Amino acid sequence: MHPFRTHTCGELRPDQAGSTVKLSGWVHRKRDHGGVIFIDLRDHYGITQIVVNPDKDFFQAAEQSRAESVVTITGNVVNRTPETVNANLATGAIEVVAEAFHVESIADQTPFPVNQELEYPEETRLAYRFLDLRRERLHRNILLRSKTAQLVRAHLTSRGFTEYHTPILTSSSPEGARDYLVPSRLYPGHFYALPQAPQQFKQLLMISGFDRYFQIAPCFRDEDSRADRSPGEFYQIDMEMSFVTQDDVFAEVEMMLVRVFKELSDKKIPHEVFPRIPYRESMEKYGTDKPDIRFGLEMVDCTDIFGECELKVFSNAMKSGGAIKVICAKGVASQPRKFFDDAETFAKGEGAKGLAWIALREGEWKGPIVKFLSETERAELAKRTGAVEGDALFFGAGARAETNALLGKVRGYLGNALGLIDNSIAAFCWIVDFPMFEWNEDDKKVDFSHNPFSMPQGGMDALLNKDPLDVLAYQYDVVCNGIELSSGAIRNHRPEVMLKAFEIAGYTEEVVKNKFPALWNAFHYGAPPHGGIAPGFDRIVMLLADEPNIREVIAFPLNQKAQDLLMGAPNTVMPKQLKELHLEVKYPEKPV
Repeated sequence: MHPFRTHTCGELRPDQAGSTVKLSGWVHRKRDHGGVIFIDLRDHYGITQIVVNPDKDFFQAAEQSRAESVVTITGNVVNRTPETVNANLATGAIEVVAEAFHVESIADQTPFPVNQELEYPEETRLAYRFLDLRRERLHRNILLRSKTAQLVRAHLTSRGFTEYHTPILTSSSPEGARDYLVPSRLYPGHFYALPQAPQQFKQLLMISGFDRYFQIAPCFRDEDSRADRSPGEFYQIDMEMSFVTQDDVFAEVEMMLVRVFKELSDKKIPHEVFPRIPYRESMEKYGTDKPDIRFGLEMVDCTDIFGECELKVFSNAMKSGGAIKVICAKGVASQPRKFFDDAETFAKGEGAKGLAWIALREGEWKGPIVKFLSETERAELAKRTGAVEGDALFFGAGARAETNALLGKVRGYLGNALGLIDNSIAAFCWIVDFPMFEWNEDDKKVDFSHNPFSMPQGGMDALLNKDPLDVLAYQYDVVCNGIELSSGAIRNHRPEVMLKAFEIAGYTEEVVKNKFPALWNAFHYGAPPHGGIAPGFDRIVMLLADEPNIREVIAFPLNQKAQDLLMGAPNTVMPKQLKELHLEVKYPEKPV
């Protein structure tokens, strides 16, 4: 017999009754029923109930075994009586009567119970992540992560993609976020950078004659944490294809994501061909370029209605060239005043001075601003927004971009408050037609709005003859339930177009050659039209698992302060190590 186990704790069934087995695992729970000890023994595969009778010489050892101790038992499989069957366990129809009991490892008192899913401070959970990972929910999430990776690899391989590995140590380049730098011992004052993404390498693979690339790639960015973004390190399904259009990229991504969500979740997908929403339309309707399209409450532009409005905030918006946007919330007029007050409180928390609203109730418009609106304005509002009896209108007014952003947040708040968001749905969409450039107010210059390697729509002609702020790019985002999964683009593969694009953004030819020497050189030796995308792997798993925080689907994440509480990183190093790297640490001065 094997020294530790003949079976796992998840596989024994009634047809194995009468057999002698050996099991190893952790003490999940222990109960004393009139002198008989029942132990739920847990391993990676499941739980089996162990029975220890009081006449056994190892009874005391079993009695003293603390939760999370590791034990090995040998015993006989017996069927439970019908009234004692545990339908919640796959092994619930049997139990194992122990004939031998050996303690492999004794556990100290745990800082939180592993056998419960109670909430505990994240700092404690991360410091004892090896215990947290034993808990059912997190254990299940990490297994789901593995299944997702396997399915992605199988699917993309079946679609003609080949997996390649790109370097981890590379050069620093302006990708948008801060780099993690690695000092060179051999070249004093020089640094490697950990890749923010394999962007240039995957393009170089296409130029090298490979056709369909993918990699579940680690990426490193020194940026702040948020619920859907892990600081420091994350993974993406990096993809690149030669001789493709934007439509080709969309088709491949749609097939992959639909398959993953169908096979690994119960979520309904309303559109297997994802809706395409132009960037500017998304900003005007939803106030964001990552809209949640599971519910309506779209913003309506009503600026032109209020040319003669007496309400100061509206008239000021008109005078300054701003916008007045409206959300029509169906059937909300009957809500108590507190509902409207709470919505206003939320808006103020997001930086608004207030939140104007009116409600059509009992054939009359009611609300704090009704007296400032003429009959003509009310009638036009109803016509423009589709408001009828029982509906309420919420207003935002001011600079267009700020108003869109604020009312977009109000839209999300109302969607939650009114129970309009269906978590059983995975609603994907594409955001397309991103502007190539934007105005950088701080530097008073035109800058790239997104990916600098994107092909402008219209090519060189657009760059030469259009206002830079009117040039659109073959750039796109895929969004699911209000979470951006990825950005992508059809790449700029012509050096003269690349140079002109960078020139518009204020970069000289010398800077382009120095910052992107490999691409610049490679583009002069026959670069195919190519494009790609890189859906966030961690975010996909987060959505599949219905987790609100990305750290719940990562085995060993950093905390919100970019610290590894388990391993104690970042930490200091020995003076000898610094000397070898030709470095000296200068600590910031403490504030007086």
